[in-house]
Amino acid sequence: MGKNAQSYLVGAVSALGGFLFGYDTGVMSSILEMDFWKAYFNYPQSVGVGVIVSLLTAGCFVGSLASGWLADNFSRKRTIMLATVVFSVGVAIQCGSVNRAMLIVGRFIAGLSVGCLSMTVPIFQSEISPAEIRGRLVSLQQWAITWGLLVAFWVDYGCSFIKSNASWRIPIGVQIVPATVLFVAMFFMPYSPRWLVDHDKIEEAHKVLARLRANGDFNSLEVMEELEDIKDAVRVERETAVRSYKELFRFPIRRRVILGVVIQALQQLTGINVVMYYASTIFRQSGLSKDGSSLLAQGINGVVNMLATIPAILWIDRWGRRKTVIFGSLGCGLTYFIKAVATAATQNKTIDKDGNINLNLSKASSYVSIVMMYLFVISFAMSWGPIGWIYPSEIFPMHIRSKAISITTASNWLFNFVINLVAPILIKKITWGLDLIFAIIMFITIFIIYLFFPATQNRNLEDMEVIFTGSVWAHKDKKRIAEYDNTNRYSYDIKDAFENAPYQYAYKVNTLQGEHANDIIVEGAVVDEGNIARFGYSSQQRIV
Repeated sequence: MGKNAQSYLVGAVSALGGFLFGYDTGVMSSILEMDFWKAYFNYPQSVGVGVIVSLLTAGCFVGSLASGWLADNFSRKRTIMLATVVFSVGVAIQCGSVNRAMLIVGRFIAGLSVGCLSMTVPIFQSEISPAEIRGRLVSLQQWAITWGLLVAFWVDYGCSFIKSNASWRIPIGVQIVPATVLFVAMFFMPYSPRWLVDHDKIEEAHKVLARLRANGDFNSLEVMEELEDIKDAVRVERETAVRSYKELFRFPIRRRVILGVVIQALQQLTGINVVMYYASTIFRQSGLSKDGSSLLAQGINGVVNMLATIPAILWIDRWGRRKTVIFGSLGCGLTYFIKAVATAATQNKTIDKDGNINLNLSKASSYVSIVMMYLFVISFAMSWGPIGWIYPSEIFPMHIRSKAISITTASNWLFNFVINLVAPILIKKITWGLDLIFAIIMFITIFIIYLFFPATQNRNLEDMEVIFTGSVWAHKDKKRIAEYDNTNRYSYDIKDAFENAPYQYAYKVNTLQGEHANDIIVEGAVVDEGNIARFGYSSQQRIV
């Protein structure tokens, strides 16, 4: 970790918001199959189950929209803390539910918090992280989600042996513990340096950057340079910014909003939350009908999901966003297709006395279906899981970032709501047909990513303007971006030439195009005893 230890610490603590997200998603999956829960709420049918499950995501939709304003005005840090309080209220109502309406209200309130956290945590993580590990830090959000799912599945499994209503009340109630931990821990976390600069708190931003980048060294060249870059970016944005939601639908931000909405919607169209919410039902249909066997398989599913996310955390900045999602879509599509074929070939659908669907698959088809479920989760966890959150968090300029990500995150929850509302009906009605639908979507997604989504890894947040001002056809814009990258490499050569100078230097080199194609402009800074002076020089004439 080295000099980035503080960034990892702050990123990991804030990722507890993802843990709450994952746990609240996973806890209902197995509870839906618990006998005492079914009896207490009068055996809800597929429509009733869909409403109970999806009302959380409806709250998430509203919460994600509201959080943009909150994060901009009250800071990312305070918004996360407020969300944990709201979450605890929602959990308390669910845990004490005496009827279905009370359970639904509790889930909606908890959803407000989860939606807020799912939008604010990735922004906070991306703004406190250096470019070279930004993908890894934002991936911690997804890894925490998988840990939340994992813990929820096994708590459900353990509590399934309790022969009373405590079997479902305990798993719901324990969520207050991690929420309290996150609330207390955030007191000791810094504010986003970019948010501080945007609110004219320059000295505090300087302190935060020194803590995150240089172990408290205020005179670090890296700290000075990044602070100046953020100040410059904020100044330019203030000169041109409208700071309203209308701006999201104007050039040049509109393209990024569309890409952010699409990638979040496509993350849900992988069907991952159908698998996570209804995995116990799917495992039971696939042949695991003995007492507790489907819940055990769900617990194993949580372990697979968590472990498969680790490679993405370690190497996502090396693999790149585009390639990872393309290969992940291929893997998800193939597993769905194979599962659909195996199920369609041998299913003999029957309905038992409790109204449950049994497919009565052959032993071979049952094994294939279960294995494909696990392989799908692996494909998702190594690709769509983290990148669905990373990509939107890094493509927007500071002045509009929170509002833009509130819209993209809301699209995630809107699709989540619709899919999970209809999923229990489709699982019952068309069984393997739902797998085939998701397979087709995944194969189409491969072309969407290749054609329209530029690569963004290992770039400063302030550099995204260059990436998104070219052709909307991302596969045709590689040459222009490569030329930009080659230009920036000159800065390292110049910096090496002055490494033994008595002062600290930082340089940024730009080569001009058109009539000034042979002109080279050097922009940089001199740092002496903590003071920073900006300068510029052109090969044709001095510019500063």
